[in-house]
Amino acid sequence: MIKWILQKIVGSKNQREVRRIRPTVARINEIEEALQREPEEKLREMTSAWQSHLARYHALVAPPKPAVERMSAEELTTTAQNLDARIAPLRSEFSQLPSSVEANAESIEAAKAAFNEVSENFPKARAKYLEQILPEAYAVVKNAARRMCGTTITINDHPILWEMVHFDVQLVGGIALHRGMIAEMQTGEGKTLVATLPVYLNALTGLGVHIVTVNDYLARRDSDWMGALYRFLGLSVGCIQNQMPPWERREEYACDITYGTNAEFGFDYLRDNGMASTKDEQVQRGHYIAIIDEVDSILIDEARTPLIISGPSAHSSQQYDKYKTSVEQLVKRQTQLCNETASEAKQLLDAGDKEGAGRALYKLKLGQPRNRQLMRFMEEPEMRRLLEKAELSFHQDAQKKELFDLKEELYFVIDEKSNDSDLMEMGRNFLSPGDSDAFTLPDLGTLYADIDTNRDLNDAQKAAAKESLQTRMDSQAEKIHNISQLLKAYCVFEKDVQYVVKDDKVVIVDENTGREMPGRRWSDGLHQAVEAKEGVAIEKETQTFATITIQNYFRLYEKLAGMTGTAETEAAEFHDIYRLDVLPIPTNRPNTRVDENDQVFKTRREKFNAVIAKIEEAHAIGQPCLVGTASVESSETLSRMLKRAKIPHSVLNAKFHEQEAEIVSRAGHTGAVTVSTNMAGRGTDIKLASGVAELGGLFVIGTERHESRRIDRQLRGRCARQGDPGRSQFFISFEDDLMRNFAAADRMTAMMERFGMKEGEALEHSWLNKSVETAQKRVEQRNYTWRK
Repeated sequence: MIKWILQKIVGSKNQREVRRIRPTVARINEIEEALQREPEEKLREMTSAWQSHLARYHALVAPPKPAVERMSAEELTTTAQNLDARIAPLRSEFSQLPSSVEANAESIEAAKAAFNEVSENFPKARAKYLEQILPEAYAVVKNAARRMCGTTITINDHPILWEMVHFDVQLVGGIALHRGMIAEMQTGEGKTLVATLPVYLNALTGLGVHIVTVNDYLARRDSDWMGALYRFLGLSVGCIQNQMPPWERREEYACDITYGTNAEFGFDYLRDNGMASTKDEQVQRGHYIAIIDEVDSILIDEARTPLIISGPSAHSSQQYDKYKTSVEQLVKRQTQLCNETASEAKQLLDAGDKEGAGRALYKLKLGQPRNRQLMRFMEEPEMRRLLEKAELSFHQDAQKKELFDLKEELYFVIDEKSNDSDLMEMGRNFLSPGDSDAFTLPDLGTLYADIDTNRDLNDAQKAAAKESLQTRMDSQAEKIHNISQLLKAYCVFEKDVQYVVKDDKVVIVDENTGREMPGRRWSDGLHQAVEAKEGVAIEKETQTFATITIQNYFRLYEKLAGMTGTAETEAAEFHDIYRLDVLPIPTNRPNTRVDENDQVFKTRREKFNAVIAKIEEAHAIGQPCLVGTASVESSETLSRMLKRAKIPHSVLNAKFHEQEAEIVSRAGHTGAVTVSTNMAGRGTDIKLASGVAELGGLFVIGTERHESRRIDRQLRGRCARQGDPGRSQFFISFEDDLMRNFAAADRMTAMMERFGMKEGEALEHSWLNKSVETAQKRVEQRNYTWRK
């Protein structure tokens, strides 16, 4: 109670932080108002003066000692003069520096040593000066934005009128970013413009500012868009794109400001430090500061993603094409077995054997979690209860043997939560009949000992025997691994969900952004297994030359900051791992979005029918709809249903990403219906056309809850920007992956029994939303544990 009263009086920690920043904002506005009376050249003069001052803190470039000792008297004089000129601006700041540099080797070397000693203080001195000029620098950026109003800029072949001037809350966000925080700003609050403030300020150092985006499209868009402002102030702007040659990359990194994706920055670092043989072959010039857009996506969702530079392996041991047919037949046998088990479950229930029916249902779930008959059974509360009871019973310690015996009645077992599969004895016998040891690796140490103690063999024969044994064991291990990865490819990885097939290649789809990841491959032969499954060319095995995780790459930077619309739910992780605090920035205008309760259905089919009905309802009055889906497959299913309903619409997914800019630009128009994967959930600013606000603004419909609450919040945030009206609603079913794997199954069954859900009927209540959120928190906690 006391804590609540104190918070009401003094405000939360975040509110107090914003209040501390407010006086600086007032000072910025005061300076900017005065700048409005100055000529345009004044802004560039101020930029140049700050750059000159900060140049004193650059690293010393001087000839090495052996070169100095070989210099002529004339060369010594020139070197001493240059060094003295370099030191002169720093003497008032650092008394350790010599008052002059004489034209001899001893004096030059002493001056170099003194400079290197004081250079350890440069980061602190640089930071102090930047903080000192921050109000003026931010005022310069704001004034430049004001002067640019009315200018047309071409972005990705689309002309856009510049009509942006920084609001006070954007200045607050800019100050937070410079001070090494994560600024959480709602959609439409202008995160892209906010970044111009700390980017400009830190670019004055000449050390290079890296702005990190989630994809090439946003990197190019923002470098063109905000680049116009930086160039207006006399700064250079570069952009790293996929497939760019090294010489061009070097030029882009040499700019004051460089845009690019986390993958491009990371891979360039790996090439520079793992493959470049000389300094001239390197493209990057240091890691001073990175400002990360959609920071939660990069530092959390992709934290443990390894960036790997690999090359073709000299030896290929893959046999996926050899075992593909056998595994395919195995999967068909399992499907047939599971269908028979489903029929058995129904017969047992009809005969009144509930325990036997529950056992059969659990066996079916272990063997084929997405079996259609199992899904239909789960629509009935009684069947759900039987499955839950059986599952609970089998996972008791006393039932371990019974669980093992149940699994042995299947060819293999699938674990959806861990995305894995496990081959059982029946499966092993099917793949290698009559060979009981085919999937067992012998104890190499024991066999080596047997060879060593065999007196009938001389040393050469012993060595040959060991080599032969190792070869056989390697071949056997490779066979087991190949079959295991093929089984996972067939049973766990779905086309148009985890990947798409494009130009006869398997291309991974990022589950968080819905975008293709060309060039990325799953490791440990899994990608080759999926290629075998899809019948495309199986690419050669590769060997790793260099690797680093995203998390470790960004730890290289002296300064780190970021912005996103969704960071507060992960504030503890940002602080624990990166020492970054999250500061929610107030909105410029009150947020008027209406978040309606979730609609919960028994089946996916009923859910999609309800979504179509809701779209028809909104479309009839001309209200634009953005429909978010979890996969390419779901977006195409909805598209087919919309075509049958004769509703014109656009589809934005990994297959149609080329039309992204055009589709997004139309998404806020009257009557527009846009079906999108998570691609439209980040970095897209959907502006309402004239008259749409009166219709209720953009209506965002989510067709499935994501494992992460942040992804759902990102989707919701596409509407109601800058005080516009808008509403959002999620439609979910008990068949959705999140609900099946992580929601409290007993609660869902209780709900179905209590409300007696009928065909097409939906459940809707605020505490249902809480249940879904609890399931999401379970997944987030599990993923956090993996990332630590």
